[in-house]
Amino acid sequence: MLENCILLSLFAKENLARMSEEQLNRYDRLINEPSNDWDIYYWATEAKPTPVEFDTDVMAMLREFAKNRNREQRLRQPDLEYLFEPSR
Repeated sequence: MLENCILLSLFAKENLARMSEEQLNRYDRLINEPSNDWDIYYWATEAKPTPVEFDTDVMAMLREFAKNRNREQRLRQPDLEYLFEPSR
């Protein structure tokens, strides 16, 4: 689903490097366990309530990211080169 690809890849680019191991595990669970990708999108955009098992600090971060308070243009996934850039 394109919407989730854009949302989750940009969220990952901005946040994964500073997340704890526990948060990374919760993020991995969030993106891999729900059987319907639309559910993740609806939870992140607060169109539907998040089930208790996924309502974590990581989901709170994703919901905040989805609000796009800086009004950034989010039209495509980031290039993968960011994975090879040195940490700042």
